[in-house]
Amino acid sequence: MRLPSKVGWYLLVSVCMLQCGQAEDAEAPRLGPNIVFIMGDDVGWNEFGYNGEVSYTPHIDALKKQSLSLTQFYVHAVCAPSRAAFLTGKYPFRTWSDWRSEDFGKPSYLEMLGLSLATNVQGEESRMVTGLPTEETTIAEALSDLGYRTGIMGKWHCGEWFPEHLPMGQGFDTQYGHYAWGIDYTNFTIPHNAPARFAVYDWHRDQKPIAEEGYSTDLIANEVVQSLSTHQRDFGDQPFFYYVPFNAIHGPLESIPRYTDSLDTRYAALKCFDDAVGNIVGSLDQYGFAENTLVVITNDNGGLRPNMNAPYRGTKNTNYEGGVRSPCLVRWPSKIAENVESNALMHITDFFDTFVALAGGTLQGESDRDGMDMSATLLAGKDSPRERIIFEVAGSVRPPAIRRGRYKLIGEELFDIATDPYEQSDIAVDHPEIVRQLVQELETASAERPPMPDVSRVMDPALPWVYGQEENAQAPAWLKDHMRTIRSTQPQKWAPGTTPWPQAPKDGKIIYTGDGR
Repeated sequence: MRLPSKVGWYLLVSVCMLQCGQAEDAEAPRLGPNIVFIMGDDVGWNEFGYNGEVSYTPHIDALKKQSLSLTQFYVHAVCAPSRAAFLTGKYPFRTWSDWRSEDFGKPSYLEMLGLSLATNVQGEESRMVTGLPTEETTIAEALSDLGYRTGIMGKWHCGEWFPEHLPMGQGFDTQYGHYAWGIDYTNFTIPHNAPARFAVYDWHRDQKPIAEEGYSTDLIANEVVQSLSTHQRDFGDQPFFYYVPFNAIHGPLESIPRYTDSLDTRYAALKCFDDAVGNIVGSLDQYGFAENTLVVITNDNGGLRPNMNAPYRGTKNTNYEGGVRSPCLVRWPSKIAENVESNALMHITDFFDTFVALAGGTLQGESDRDGMDMSATLLAGKDSPRERIIFEVAGSVRPPAIRRGRYKLIGEELFDIATDPYEQSDIAVDHPEIVRQLVQELETASAERPPMPDVSRVMDPALPWVYGQEENAQAPAWLKDHMRTIRSTQPQKWAPGTTPWPQAPKDGKIIYTGDGR
C-alpha cells in the first residue's frame, strides 16, 4: 500500500511540503543517493573472504577496502525474518514473519503452533497461505514516495501466492527473480512445496513466468547491470533503489557453471556469487553512478555448519552469534570512510530509517517501528544509538533471545559478548539480576506480538505449476511440460517419517544435513 494512505504515523516531509502546497516556491526536495542493497543467502561469517583464512571472494575483499565494515551488524536466524525486517524496519515478530511462509505447510513447525495441516477445497493436504502483511509500509514504498525508481532482482521470500504478498504489491516498480525460499539455479524450480513433495516453477519478470537459460546468480547480476545501463536513458536523473537479494549460496547446489574443477560445489557457488557482486559494483563505476550510490552488501543469516561461521558459535536457525552476526560493507565514495572497521551496534531494521533519512525523508509517530537512523554512525563515525536487539520473543520458532549492551540472553543462557564473543561461557547463574531484567524485556515485547494472522486461506492446488495464484491459473504449455519433466526425475516415494525438508529446530538448535534445501 502507498504511503499517503498511512499519513498520521508516517510523514515524509520533503514530499508533503510540495503535495500539501505549504511551500509552493520552496526548492525541490533534495534527491538522495542511489541505493543498491545486495544480500547473500546462507553465507557463513568466514566465507566472506576477508573474515577467513582462505578467500574465494576477491571482488568482495576489494570492496571492503573501499567500504566501512560493520563488525557488529545483526540479522535474524533464518532468511525470511531478515528480509521482512529489512523491508519494514520492524522486528519480524511484529508481522509474524518469524514464521516463514513454508513453515505453514510443515507438520513439525505447525505442531509448535498447535496446528495441523490444512486441506483445500479439493481435499488435498496443503499449505496455509501467509506473507508479509500488505498493510505494512515497505522500504520500497517509502523510497518510491520520495521519488525513487524501485526494483527487486533476486529472492523475495515474503509470500509467494496472492498478488498482495508479491513484490509489485509491496512497492516495487519492477521485479525479476523468484518468490520462494530456495531455487534450483538452472531449472528455476523450488524443490518442494511442503507438504507437497514435488517441485514448483519460480522464475518471473514483473510477476509473469519467464523461460530463460543460465545460472540464476549470473542472471540476477546481469539484470542489475542491464537496468543500470538503461536507467539514464529511460529515467534520467531519477534516483534508484535496487534490492538485490541473491539466492546464492542457499541450496540446492548442483549445477555450478564454473570453478568446480578446483573447488567443491559450495565454494564454486560462492566464487560465482563473488563474480556477480564484482559485476554489479563494476557496472556502477562503468555507467557513472558510483559517486552518488550507496552500496551495501550483507547476508541474511549464518551458514549451515559451525565451521562456516567460526570463530563464532552456532549456525543458521540459531540465535548464537554464528547464526545472527553478519558481515556488512557500506560504500559511498567521498561520503563514507574507506577501509575502516566500525564496532557500532547495528541491526538490519536500521537500514529502513537510514535510507529514508538519506533520501530526504523524515519518519515519525509509529510506536512499533524498531529501526534507527544510523546516518551519523555511517557518515560521521558517531556512536550507535542502538542499545538492544530483540531476536525472538515467545511464540517464535526459536527460544526468546535478546541482546542489550554487552549481555545476550538466549533462552536460559546468558553471555557477555564483550568478553566472550564466541559464547563459550554461560554466566546466567552468576548474574540473576541481569537475567531477570532481560527476561522482563522479552516478556514485555512478547506481549506486543499481534494475534496470529488469518491462516484460513489455503493454497489451491496443493501443488501448483508455478508460484503466484494468477500466474498459475494461466500457466503456459511450455511451463507445464518443463515441470512434468522435472517432477519425473524427483523421488516418487519417501520412507515413513522422512521428508525432503529439514524438521523444526528443537530447543533453539538444529543440525543441517546436505545443502540445507
